Amino acid sequence: QVQLVESGGGPVQAGGSLRLSCVASGRTFGTYTMGWFRQAPGKEREFVAAVNWIGIGIYYSDSVKGRFTIARDNAKNTLFLQMNNLKPEDSAVYYCAQSGATSITNRENDYKYWGQGTQVTVSS
Repeated sequence: QVQLVESGGGPVQAGGSLRLSCVASGRTFGTYTMGWFRQAPGKEREFVAAVNWIGIGIYYSDSVKGRFTIARDNAKNTLFLQMNNLKPEDSAVYYCAQSGATSITNRENDYKYWGQGTQVTVSS
């Protein structure tokens, strides 16, 4: 069984930064694509960013491109999301997810394992 535990969320003012982390256990972390998704109140969960198994293939949603950076440390079984220039519309619960494949994907259904989420609240 895979366990994904996110941390690093919290309140921040617009223009500020946060760094989310996700520690994985239970399956070979370095084999699969990892992603970040988010869900705001009253909205569907949406894709944020993904990184392939080796950390070279990276994909961002248009809404975060240029502000967020996804990275992974396979030696530490950890996924990161550096979020800069945060906006109130970035407020959401952020979820770490592990896909069932090595190829990069932004499709929610391709992700088999999910963390519990960490809340990010950006005030204006």
